[in-house]
Amino acid sequence: MKYKFLILVIASIAQFAYSGSKNIATTAKASASSSINQSSHDHINDNVIAIHGKGNWLANKENAWVKLTWETSQWVNKVVIYNYPTSEGRVLNGTLEFSDGSTMAVELPEGGTAKAVTFSDKKVAFVRFLINDAVNENAGLSEIEVFSSPKQYKEPVEWVDPFIETNRGRFFLFATGSRPYGVTCSAPMTKNWNNGGGGYAYFSDEILGFPQIHAWTLSGLNLMPTLASVDPTQGENAWKSKFKHDDEIAQPGYHRVYLPDSKVWVEQTSTDRVGFYRFKWTENTEAQILLSLSGLLGNSRMTNADVKKINTQEYEGSISSVDRAYNVGPKDVKIYFVVQLDKPWKTLEGWDGKERFQDIKTLKGNEAGVSSIHHVKAGEEIQMKIAISYTSIENARNNLNTECTTWDFNKVAEDSRNIWNEWLHKIDVEGGTVAQRIKFYTDLWHVLLGRHRINDVNGDYPDRTTGEKTNTGNLTDGFVTDANFLVKNPGLDSEGKVKHNMYNSDAFWLTQWNLNVLWGLAWPEIQDDMASSMVAYSNNGGLLPRGPSGGGYSFIMTGCPATNLIVSAFMKDILTKTDHENAFQQIKNNHFPGGMMGGGTFFANDLDFYDKNGWWPNNAGITIEASFQDWGASQMAKKLGKTEDYNYFFKRSQSWKKCYNPEQKLLFPVDPKGNFVHEDPLKGWGYVEANAWQATWGVSHDISTLSALMGGDSELTKKLNYAFDQEEENSFVHSYGSGHISYANQPGCSNAHVFSYANAPWLTQYWVRKVNEKAYGGITPDLGYGGHDEDQGQMGGVSALMSIGLFNIIGTESQTPYYEITAPIFDQITIALNNDYYKGDKFVIKTYNNSKENCYIKKAKLNGKKLKNFWFLHKDFAEGGTLEIWLGNKPNKKWGTKTPPPVNN
Repeated sequence: MKYKFLILVIASIAQFAYSGSKNIATTAKASASSSINQSSHDHINDNVIAIHGKGNWLANKENAWVKLTWETSQWVNKVVIYNYPTSEGRVLNGTLEFSDGSTMAVELPEGGTAKAVTFSDKKVAFVRFLINDAVNENAGLSEIEVFSSPKQYKEPVEWVDPFIETNRGRFFLFATGSRPYGVTCSAPMTKNWNNGGGGYAYFSDEILGFPQIHAWTLSGLNLMPTLASVDPTQGENAWKSKFKHDDEIAQPGYHRVYLPDSKVWVEQTSTDRVGFYRFKWTENTEAQILLSLSGLLGNSRMTNADVKKINTQEYEGSISSVDRAYNVGPKDVKIYFVVQLDKPWKTLEGWDGKERFQDIKTLKGNEAGVSSIHHVKAGEEIQMKIAISYTSIENARNNLNTECTTWDFNKVAEDSRNIWNEWLHKIDVEGGTVAQRIKFYTDLWHVLLGRHRINDVNGDYPDRTTGEKTNTGNLTDGFVTDANFLVKNPGLDSEGKVKHNMYNSDAFWLTQWNLNVLWGLAWPEIQDDMASSMVAYSNNGGLLPRGPSGGGYSFIMTGCPATNLIVSAFMKDILTKTDHENAFQQIKNNHFPGGMMGGGTFFANDLDFYDKNGWWPNNAGITIEASFQDWGASQMAKKLGKTEDYNYFFKRSQSWKKCYNPEQKLLFPVDPKGNFVHEDPLKGWGYVEANAWQATWGVSHDISTLSALMGGDSELTKKLNYAFDQEEENSFVHSYGSGHISYANQPGCSNAHVFSYANAPWLTQYWVRKVNEKAYGGITPDLGYGGHDEDQGQMGGVSALMSIGLFNIIGTESQTPYYEITAPIFDQITIALNNDYYKGDKFVIKTYNNSKENCYIKKAKLNGKKLKNFWFLHKDFAEGGTLEIWLGNKPNKKWGTKTPPPVNN
């Protein structure tokens, strides 16, 4: 396993690390051997690629060469060579030469497509391509692109590799056409399914379209430029196109790919609510730009299309998103859109089912779509904007007119890049390996990408929290709502800004071990926004969402995880966008029968049983969750001075003890009569995507009592250490409910940090490093997040926290919030503090003697003073400062064992 992992990482660095870097060929001076056209060597780096009759270099093939020279030497690791677009100058092979004296033989594809050549980092003053053989007497190229290596990266975006784990990811994992938490979240689609590489999978070789929405149980508007000869009634099999990764660029906020079957380059970027495309055709042709408005799209289905032509460059309309994945959420979510092009079309056509319509002015249908037809010349560009709204066409147009008034594609793309850099720049790291930096910033990208806004720029959002609900019979999902549709607005703050955004999100289930902590460190405004959004949902429909969908409830997963989010924000004093008393009242309401802790009314009897008897019938997993959520509610009640509520919820937070099996020393499901349902610690029945080995340690708020029941700290550490030993060979990764430890799913994400609470912080330090390397250290299309369940930033959040050496198993929900310390993998981490929430300017973590072997903390200082705890207070973080950590290869068993953290104060 060790050798296999190392090979994958090395290969990944060479093949994928360039995805965010810029093409630096445009900054070089081009020269060439004698050309048929003496000035044509200027086309080698002019960004005009594969266009028939334009932007190409052509020479006699004898001793033909082209050269790119920089004034100062550049670190590079990738060259892309674009062949001549026709057989007239088609090159067969050549030699790539570098100023350092090295050479590489290059065979170009027979079809004339691009060839990407990757290699170890080189510092060069020039790159020269010598043509050895060609199809005919003349030889030429269209373009050469050169990409800088990580040694030359200056921006966080350059480190992000969107391809990581796409072969196993979900439909919403890969969305390059999005800004942080954007309403629009577009990307090319290669596999039209939800899981296992759904959406975009790196192993694919064809693109099926460009859906505009990749969100939790929401998708829509599949765009595809293709040829006018394609019959769109035949579906995606008719309009799909082959593609290659060689000429593809994928970055946060930008994507470029060539579709040879459609003869077109596609570039995409976005604002928050507007997708922006630039198409460039490589040949003279009749083209169509189609927008499919029906059928399956990853995780939901489109139907009920309604389109109206506005003029020869604009149309508007709506669709219904139905049949959501997992059978959850509102039955019908309307998506409204406005489409504009910068050039008029020849005609606007449409289809419904197998019937096609010419020169349409309106179109309605359940299997419908529209196509604009264009006569284009080689090299011609057409740009397109698609604005969306979940409330109305008028708001979609207002989103467009407010956010994206320019047709300058490059400016919008650069703005998106700058915004992503600004957000990612909140945590700067120094040191570590190339692979570790790539993974870290990709982790942050996923943390900031998922959980999309659903409100318009003016604050309007869809409210679908009321209506008739149907239970389809599954504990963790299966609730469909025939929802009432209302449009609401949170109002404006004192500065005239929308008070807070509203979100569409996969479950907040167990985010106390990832997002709630990480957001609070670098993006407290997002935790504030998210928490306030959850309270607004409850104000509207009486329930705190688990994973809101389309402005309504999806009921995905279990318990009331929004409690953890809200309490975490409140205890850190960063809950500023909603009323605290009301927020607590919503939590309180949702912890009683009829509330979200019991899935609304559907499992109200189970919640009533839990409230009266002290355990969730037949389910240890929910008992553990509910106990922790009740503890969080008790902490908020105490800070608000609500003593009666504090005592009540704190008592309920001890319910997990009813599931303790003294013989197994683990927690097991208990039936209504008080008997253990089974006693197999590796059996998943009676848990939520876990088993006794994985779930027991989830009583984060009461590890000291768990330790006492087990027979003391030494017994706890012995048992937990055994579990980790068993799973190292499996990289600590298993599918739902399998194995002793699994970091591929939420229930086990706190396990390595539990040792610190049993006076063995050195074991936490050791296993955190191991887990971070083995479960999360991959940077290939197959490995990166445990290969199983990266839910909109949750696994990325755990990975990022492990990398910077901070965590909190109680989700920063105690009266005195704090952070646990482990050994960071970087030499220095600088977290920029948001002064709207925190007094300080920055918080810096410095490590000394850092290496792979040196995973143990020898000593630490906080602001120059010795720190003997394995934790430090949030208030010290908020004031800014420096945490220094000295590392070694042997544990210091005296450090961090004296003072327990303030859990139950």
